[in-house]
Amino acid sequence: MNTKFGDVPPLGKFLDPDGGFWANAVTGDLESEELQIDGLRDEVSVYYDERGVPHIFAQNDHDLYMAQGYVVARDRLFQMELQTYDAAGRLSELVGAAALPRDQRTRRLGMPYGAEKAIERVKQDSVSWMVINAYSEGVNAWIRSLEPKDYPLEYKILDAAPETWEPLKTTLLLKNMTRTLASGNSEDRTSNTIKYFGRDFVEKFFTQKPQLNDPIIPGSREWDFDAEIPEAPEELYVPESAKEVEPYSTPDGIGSNNWAVHGSKTASGYPILANDPHLSLTLPSIWYEVQLHAPGVNTYGVTLQGVPGAIIGFNENVAWGVTNVGSDVMDWYEVEFRDERMNEYRYDGGWRETTKRIEEYYLPDGTVVRDTVVYTHHGPVTEVGSRLNEERAPAYHALRWIAHEPSNEIRTFYHLNRAAGYDDYVQALTYYDAPAQNFVFASNENDIALWVNGKLPLRWDKQGRTVSDGSDPKYDWQGWIPREHNPNIKNPERGFVSSANQESAADDYPYYLDDDFASYERGRRINDLLRSMNGITKDDMQKMQMDSYNYHAATITKDLLEWVNSDSLNEAEREIYDRMRDWDYKMDADKIAPSVFKRWWSNFYASVLYDEYQKTDALLRYPPRDRFVEVVKYEPEFKFFDNINTVKKETREERALYSFRSTIRGMTEDYGEMGDNWIWGRVIDMDIDHLANIPGMGAQDLSVSGSPESINANNGNAGPSWRMVVEVGPEVKGYGVYPGGPSGNPGSPLYDSMVETWRTGGLFELNFYKSEPADYSYSISLKN
Repeated sequence: MNTKFGDVPPLGKFLDPDGGFWANAVTGDLESEELQIDGLRDEVSVYYDERGVPHIFAQNDHDLYMAQGYVVARDRLFQMELQTYDAAGRLSELVGAAALPRDQRTRRLGMPYGAEKAIERVKQDSVSWMVINAYSEGVNAWIRSLEPKDYPLEYKILDAAPETWEPLKTTLLLKNMTRTLASGNSEDRTSNTIKYFGRDFVEKFFTQKPQLNDPIIPGSREWDFDAEIPEAPEELYVPESAKEVEPYSTPDGIGSNNWAVHGSKTASGYPILANDPHLSLTLPSIWYEVQLHAPGVNTYGVTLQGVPGAIIGFNENVAWGVTNVGSDVMDWYEVEFRDERMNEYRYDGGWRETTKRIEEYYLPDGTVVRDTVVYTHHGPVTEVGSRLNEERAPAYHALRWIAHEPSNEIRTFYHLNRAAGYDDYVQALTYYDAPAQNFVFASNENDIALWVNGKLPLRWDKQGRTVSDGSDPKYDWQGWIPREHNPNIKNPERGFVSSANQESAADDYPYYLDDDFASYERGRRINDLLRSMNGITKDDMQKMQMDSYNYHAATITKDLLEWVNSDSLNEAEREIYDRMRDWDYKMDADKIAPSVFKRWWSNFYASVLYDEYQKTDALLRYPPRDRFVEVVKYEPEFKFFDNINTVKKETREERALYSFRSTIRGMTEDYGEMGDNWIWGRVIDMDIDHLANIPGMGAQDLSVSGSPESINANNGNAGPSWRMVVEVGPEVKGYGVYPGGPSGNPGSPLYDSMVETWRTGGLFELNFYKSEPADYSYSISLKN
């Protein structure tokens, strides 16, 4: 009864009424208390409001961040640890050999290697080193106070115990965000696509921008610098072995929106800022809400569990938010080793030495698995072999990635939390490297701004678009785009700034960032709405965040309907056809048309491309939807309409009719005859699962509106992870919500207390105290 068998926890310990899962149940109201914590330099007061949000009041920076580490661990310890185990490639220590492939992938990508380089950089900065150590002291103070009966429920299920929190865990967590937001790459697929379909195909779909493109930094911005672009090779390298690289795919639905409107467009005469980062949704939430108050700082926002400071938020003078840039900061290099020992590789006409790193994996049964990872100057060699062509020698690929760079993002948020105006904001961003983010800004001095910010590789045009030649120095990253040359804009004439993961700047921006900014619809919709609005209020911004209009649907639905011969439809098909014709292109939860459109478009897209793309087992790059829409609309003789596997020559109209009917058949098979089960709120299948996918600890089958193409970018298990609206001015007011609650304990009423408010588009007014409050739900007094 005290032994764990597979996924079954030790039942004796788990069912123990004093120390098992029963001990995690929260009953009754929490009461104020005084606690002793070794290491504090003065007294700290933590006030919890009616939603369970902590407001930390300290007398110095050290105590502020120590208390933050303590209260975050108090609510979210298991989440903190699980995320860093994953980032370190150590999940198999907790759950066994099933997680070993993911752990090996993590370490072969160089995640711990990058985190170790980052912590060395942090050590060189006395402020950041103080902050990260104080935070760690707070986490460990909470861990030391625990007995096994107090462990979070997940530890009891896994029969595990928390370990000491080291500063390295914070840099691991930050590198994990780089993996989530800056690990997309398409050079292997682009290389193969050039080989199979030719360069003209790539130019048509990936170089030409869609008409919906409305760049983050508009074309009206003039660049007052001279860019020095590296020289490109005379002939581009396209490897035969590209098919062997296995890309890390960014989870679908990852993105974000942010915008800020100038006081000239608002009812108050002061700016309003909005932000909603789109990430995978889990319980507990990726975010933790907190106020931090000490001499020189009073900030409110959300933070990542394990990272000191507020990542997104506001203070008494400014507000800021982020979206993902999506620049190409991950390149693959084909390398040739001198022999099977892999001690030397060809470079610049000679041979260069490798280094090797031994990775060890400790499984719960005592087994130790060892793996040798070879490093070139590009980075780790993560892909080996000739799986798809056994007739030739293995091909090897090395990875150059921004996550391997030493960095100190902690210093950025330290300064943003204390920023008094635009200059402080710009200075704070100079410390930030990765993952590159679009930092939106607003201040009570009536400034708004947006910087496309991060450490961005300096490369020749389209460098990194295909797999690179690891032996040619011209394919190396040639340094970094000067920070002051990053795309940016302040107080534009149009009265607003915004970003939604679309292209960073117009075509006249001289540096190459990427050709894979696939999200154009949300940015266009945001800009169109903001252009048309004046006298803007907080309620207008809140309504915008819930906007479900689908620009993609608006550009193609009428055409699809026109291509269908409606006279050939039966009565049931005609009813659905009429619904589509009357649709307003909003992905509303109570409508059937959004469900039909999503599947119809997917079927049409696949029917046009499937036969051509099945000619090879190599990974190919698929056209982005907005350029594909333009091609199929304006090129009725596009050769891909014809199915190469049939004698008959198919037409666009036949593809549309066939995919329409297959959509109806498929939905009928999945959901029955057309009815309530077809409405979008059910078909989207919105689930917020437990972080470790433990059954019964998530929120399932939420009926929501929106889609990845809408401002309200819900997508099954991803979406707006934190919605925030901030009115700056003489009296700063913030509003926000995330789909979860402050507590990580499934036995607490605060575990999922905000899910319904988030689902229905509500925002809580945030209690931003300028001094210690008189009214609060309960408090903790922390003393040495």
